[in-house]
Amino acid sequence: MKKTLFLLMAAVVVIAASCTGKKAAEALKVDPALFEAVVDGKDVHLYTVENANGMIVQFTNYGARVVSIIVPDKNGEPKDVIWGFDSIEGYLTGDAFSGPVVGRYGNRIAKGAFTIDGVAYQVDQNENGNHLHGGKKGIYAVVWDCKQYKNDKGEPVVEMTYDSPDGEMGYPGNMMITVIYTVKNDNSLAITHKAVTDKACPVNLTFHPYLNLHGTSEVSSNSHILYIDADTFTATDRALIPTGEFTPVAGTAMDFNTPTEVGSRPDRSVEAIDIANGGYDQNFVLNHPGDMSKPCATMYEPATGIFLEIFTDQPGLQFYSGPAMNGTDVGKRGDVHHRFSGIALETQKFPDAPNNPGFPNTILRPGEEYVHNAIYKFSTK
Repeated sequence: MKKTLFLLMAAVVVIAASCTGKKAAEALKVDPALFEAVVDGKDVHLYTVENANGMIVQFTNYGARVVSIIVPDKNGEPKDVIWGFDSIEGYLTGDAFSGPVVGRYGNRIAKGAFTIDGVAYQVDQNENGNHLHGGKKGIYAVVWDCKQYKNDKGEPVVEMTYDSPDGEMGYPGNMMITVIYTVKNDNSLAITHKAVTDKACPVNLTFHPYLNLHGTSEVSSNSHILYIDADTFTATDRALIPTGEFTPVAGTAMDFNTPTEVGSRPDRSVEAIDIANGGYDQNFVLNHPGDMSKPCATMYEPATGIFLEIFTDQPGLQFYSGPAMNGTDVGKRGDVHHRFSGIALETQKFPDAPNNPGFPNTILRPGEEYVHNAIYKFSTK
């Protein structure tokens, strides 16, 4: 009798905790009504999906971006681990790179110039005379078409498409771009980027999240413990344009082969950190490109117990620790986006690859398909 009573009481506690967790998760979601808008003549919406384990992800078709990623911490309390804004207005006026897909070319192209088959092209110069993330109105700043469905495992899928016209931001060719987000039952967000073109063009699409495993930008992400499976990084000049050299990480502040607290080593005496304004903004050359059986990076926050693993078939990973964040943006729930309050880990090919023949090829040609897969998997420990 006592054992039966104990089991009943335990079941009540579990159910109550589950209900409390669900209510807390619901409270973290942003209001879809605040995303109903028309931008450049196209309708903007917010889409909310949830997997079988209670992971909630919210998307908007403005920039094919992720607005919220809500996952449990080590105590079962929900945390929203991605930067964002409470309304579409925040994305139109605040940090343009909060959670979107960037491109056509993510990262930098020197002077916005490249040559394909003897033809010179000039794309938008939107960062100190160089090209960054597709230009001032890249694919992160347009409205995509969207559809939702479930895959054969019953997992929710949000698929976004955008037809980029010939000459947009200076890029050659008409390009059809597709991004497929799958919220999997193991609490991972799987992302597939695809593109086809009718004229040769450089392509480097990537998801650009600012992640904070505390669940708030009011607490620094410098406490996160980071691992990157890379023995070298692409050295840059002071404008963060690659020199073409591969620099060993061993014995430097760039070595994350042993999990290391992000804020423990930045020192302006280290050239690469001084260039990045006292933090990290660096492309790492992954040791196992194309191998998605093991993570290329992991990130862990001891205070919440949230553990992130990243898998990709790409050769590079850009690590940005937030040195340029200036505290002017106010995000979801009134949280201020302070300096070093979000970390971007972007799976990619290399910056300025069109101008570096020793880098992996980024030129997509008619008849070919660009495919880039990445997985961001959340758990606790």
